[in-house]
Amino acid sequence: MNDSPAASAPATRGFSASIVRALRHRNFRLFFGGQGLSLFGTWMTTVATRWLVYEKMPGQDWILGFVTFAGQIPILLAPLAGAYVEGSSRHRALILTQSLSMIQSFSLAFLALTGIVEVWQVLVLAAFQGFVNALDVPARQAFLIEMVDDRSDLSNAIALNSSMFNGARLLGPAVAGLILAQFTGRVGLGAGICFMVDGISYLAVIVALLRMNVKAQAPRTSERQIWRDLREGFHYSFRSRPIRAILFLLGLVSIFGAPFTVLMPAFAKNILLGNASTYGLLLAISGGGALLGALYLASRSTVLGLGRVIAVCCALFSLSIIGFAFSSVLWLSMLVTFTASFGMMVQMAASNTILQTVVEDEMRARVMSFYALTVLGMIPIGSLLCSGLVIVIGAPYTVALGGAVSLAGAVYFTLKLRELRAAARPMLERAGVLPPLAAGIQAATTQTGDAA
Repeated sequence: MNDSPAASAPATRGFSASIVRALRHRNFRLFFGGQGLSLFGTWMTTVATRWLVYEKMPGQDWILGFVTFAGQIPILLAPLAGAYVEGSSRHRALILTQSLSMIQSFSLAFLALTGIVEVWQVLVLAAFQGFVNALDVPARQAFLIEMVDDRSDLSNAIALNSSMFNGARLLGPAVAGLILAQFTGRVGLGAGICFMVDGISYLAVIVALLRMNVKAQAPRTSERQIWRDLREGFHYSFRSRPIRAILFLLGLVSIFGAPFTVLMPAFAKNILLGNASTYGLLLAISGGGALLGALYLASRSTVLGLGRVIAVCCALFSLSIIGFAFSSVLWLSMLVTFTASFGMMVQMAASNTILQTVVEDEMRARVMSFYALTVLGMIPIGSLLCSGLVIVIGAPYTVALGGAVSLAGAVYFTLKLRELRAAARPMLERAGVLPPLAAGIQAATTQTGDAA
């Protein structure tokens, strides 16, 4: 019996059915619908927060990186949260994190709509959301496998989850940009409306989570020791060459490449001579590229070949942001933003898919917490570095430098790809993606003998 994802899908299933096959699982359908509405509001808040701070401190490009730093530095606690989640109900953890996120959004809305909002308040609430995300991200990633009954649909669920995230990224910034543009000059009012919509949108995912039929978790056979579990997760993740290589490349891109999105308001206003609508348009175009990347991954039926995809898309992202750094024409900036987002999305989602496929179940939350650390936890460090570099060399050269470093990482990963494939083979065999090597040799020998 072939347990690979490619063999699991019936041959008669059409492309359109195959690309959304994970939606046949009830729990995942609920999550997909509720989280899709919630993420729409989340992206509105992301745009509104950066624009509000930039309106409060005009011309201070460095503040954009600092806001991102404050909001994402708590994600460095994700490995600790992952060790905790490993022995807890991921379902209950998500209900808690979504409820806390709703409270944070309503707090921002109250401050902005009453006109008493200050930058320090935004920073504090951004940090609060960061602590919530430190628990939410590993719980969400580990919970994916509980929402699909057929493991062969897991890679499709990951891709659809990314599609949902980037579909919201396509619409949310565009709507937020229109709202903010309507209230230009009235600092806080447009942002307050965006925050209010975000708070209300969290109700959708909370209701979806409450309606799920979740199997009771088997009790742990040993006493929980979070620090020991954390140490085991670290050793498991970084002693494996394929996992370590994927995490390091993600971390490199997150530190040096991803901060280009943080500086988008400055590019929209100072280089492209636009306004909030221009910023919203760039983010919407970025979402379109990422959405296309997610749909591309959803159409794949196997994880085989994703190593090369990671390398190529990392290089595409790197070259695109170098082009973005030196563009002063809107159409060109839109084009390279689209390709950059496509490349970054595919690299990160493909990395997620490989990790989720090869990791052992008892290590899933811990490994995915290190994924969260490298994808999200490194971004605040990069944002802080970016803020300092902007002061010294300016925004364009800061983004170009990040692209050059990310490109070097892609080249190195490509050179090591053959060795990484060999090291990953036993893990893919255990996951059922590849047949055991001995069995494959025996089958090939038998076929040769029969042919003779």
